[in-house]
Amino acid sequence: MKMIDESSGIREYVGNIYSYYYTNSLTVTTKGLDLELPRVLTTDMLIDLSRNRFEGHIPSIIGDLIGLRTLNLSDNRLEGIIPASLHQLSVLESLDLSSNKISGEIPQQLASLKSLEVLNLSHNHLAGCIPKGKQFDTFENSSYQGNDGLRGLPLSKDCGGNEGVPQATTPFGKDQEEEEGYSTMISWQAVLMGYGCGFVIGLSIIYIMLSTQYPAWFSRMDIKLEHKILMRMKRHKKRH
Repeated sequence: MKMIDESSGIREYVGNIYSYYYTNSLTVTTKGLDLELPRVLTTDMLIDLSRNRFEGHIPSIIGDLIGLRTLNLSDNRLEGIIPASLHQLSVLESLDLSSNKISGEIPQQLASLKSLEVLNLSHNHLAGCIPKGKQFDTFENSSYQGNDGLRGLPLSKDCGGNEGVPQATTPFGKDQEEEEGYSTMISWQAVLMGYGCGFVIGLSIIYIMLSTQYPAWFSRMDIKLEHKILMRMKRHKKRH
């Protein structure tokens, strides 16, 4: 931040201007806290344009401000995507883009921000998988709430590929039908096997009877049965 000296016309950093009557102070939101700075610091670079009515996209040129430590663009009407160029802000400690209309996915490149302590992307229209690793493993649900399309930790929606992906296994109903078909086939096979075994055994018994003179025994049995029938018929005639 610089001011132009009316007498010299020279622009100087606000923090370097000395006044007997007052000093320039600021209240900024950084790392999720509202901090009152009694003097404007020249050592830390920050951009706080929150609570305005800014519209349009976030300019990707912000990624060139490699000394930026705080970026707060919350509570505006910004839309579009999060520029992937923000991963160049290697010393960025606080990023707040909440309460806008930002859509698309969170750039995976942001996982390289090792100094990022506070992240707030809540209440936007973001979707897709949350980046993994490094600082992104430390952020809580509040950093992403209000984005129904987001998935992955720390949210309850899985991003491991199990949700919404067709499974290779067949549906339960089809499995059940196939199992019933298999059981029916097995039962018919058992019947056929039993019938075949019985047929073979029957033929074997007949062969044994024919080969061991059983027909003679069978004929004697037939003669006795015929004799009994004749005797009953004679008794019946005598009664009448």
